[in-house]
Amino acid sequence: MHQVPSLLSSTEIATRLGITEQRVRSLFRSGKLPGQQVGSQWVATEEALVAWMRVVGNGKVADRRSSRRKLPDVRALSFFSGAMGLDLGLEYAGIHVLLACETDKHCRATITANRPEVGLIGDIWRYSADQIRASAGLRPNDRLDLMVGGPPCQAFSTAGARRGFKDQRGNAFLRYVELILELRPQYAVIENVRGLLSAPRSHVPHEERGNNWRPSTEESRGGALLHVLDLLRRGGYSVTFNLYNANFGVPQQRERVIMICCQGGKEVPHLMPTHNESGSFGLPRWRTLREALAGLPASPCDHLRFPEDRLRFYRLLKPGQYWKHLPAALQKEALGGSYYSGGGKTGFFRRLSWDSPSCTLVTSPCMPATDICHPEALRPLSIQEYKRIQQFPDEWVVCGKVTDQYRQIGNAVPVGLGEAVGRAILSHAAGKSVAPPEGFPFSRYRGTDERSWRTAIDVASGTKQALSAKLTARAGRRAGGAEELSLFTAPSPAQ
Repeated sequence: MHQVPSLLSSTEIATRLGITEQRVRSLFRSGKLPGQQVGSQWVATEEALVAWMRVVGNGKVADRRSSRRKLPDVRALSFFSGAMGLDLGLEYAGIHVLLACETDKHCRATITANRPEVGLIGDIWRYSADQIRASAGLRPNDRLDLMVGGPPCQAFSTAGARRGFKDQRGNAFLRYVELILELRPQYAVIENVRGLLSAPRSHVPHEERGNNWRPSTEESRGGALLHVLDLLRRGGYSVTFNLYNANFGVPQQRERVIMICCQGGKEVPHLMPTHNESGSFGLPRWRTLREALAGLPASPCDHLRFPEDRLRFYRLLKPGQYWKHLPAALQKEALGGSYYSGGGKTGFFRRLSWDSPSCTLVTSPCMPATDICHPEALRPLSIQEYKRIQQFPDEWVVCGKVTDQYRQIGNAVPVGLGEAVGRAILSHAAGKSVAPPEGFPFSRYRGTDERSWRTAIDVASGTKQALSAKLTARAGRRAGGAEELSLFTAPSPAQ
């Protein structure tokens, strides 16, 4: 006997996928999810849903050309696109990317689920400039206005080995710069972590240094960025950059370096802030977690779980507290061996505050040293809350398992920051560039803009040369019985 396939309503599908019914109906109407309308209700078979989830959730998504029929006014390409936080911010400013470049299969599925018309390519090393243009729907002589990308940052992160351009991921950074110089967009954007400001071109880990090791010029602080700036400026681009915190309506304290390059033109001013921590400069205060999560339904709520041995400590903590707020007798037990490590250990047993921005979202909110606990519930922040904090729409589809979704959202550029970048470029292109307020504190660090950073690097470099000369002189005086010179330490450039 023929079995009638079971039908799922849009409500059941929304629950299954962790998205809104509105998003499900949009998928039906667009034809992305095969289904049919029965009366006023949309339905789909179990088989159709499983097939769709396999394609956009865990399956292999093939490369494709842009399917846009008409080129937009501003023609942009995105590299290392991830979950498209930067690209979505550009959209809000009025810039729609023609092409995304991404290797991670879950990110590729996310891009496909949300922007199927965007061209898609993979490993940045596998494509020539001509192939990239073709995938974007651009002819050889078509104008290209903008390239944006956040090359992998682990090679420069202060939390890692910092192998710089010796790391394959660091080389991906150089390949991106190389493509900028080949494709010749009018503007280019490079997004990265704070560690880029101090990273050397190469780095020898401490455990690999012998007794006679001495730092080479390749290992000078800031050498990686100096090399990139030299390549871009010799290629005809002006470059401005700064370290930006949550100054753009982002309910999160998250610091990122944003470099904006302009071909043969005037420098692009630093980004125009929209919020300020204290509410000064005539701007509203930073958005809080309470504001970000307002109106978010309690269910569905997808999240990982804390182990019971951590939950017993979280039961003692209130919003905004962390391990130091535990009873003194329990602090050592809670942290274990980490109790004796250096630093403030602020990521241990951390409950967020309702009335402050979130901390920086990480790729997993339940690791012992980077816990991100809900202000009141006994759980990490959920996927839905992660999306709100990074300013993704509630209906934005993030593919893969919950762990894959955390990683994609945690790695993304906040949408508000992307929008600020887009506004700055469009304003500059229209000849309406407006500089931010004089003395505006973009982050908690000083000396992070292109001019003061370069001054610090030059001072440090000059001091090192003077120090080397003094060491040589001291050795000579020792040999001749002369009095030793006092030594000094070179000042460190801004972090």
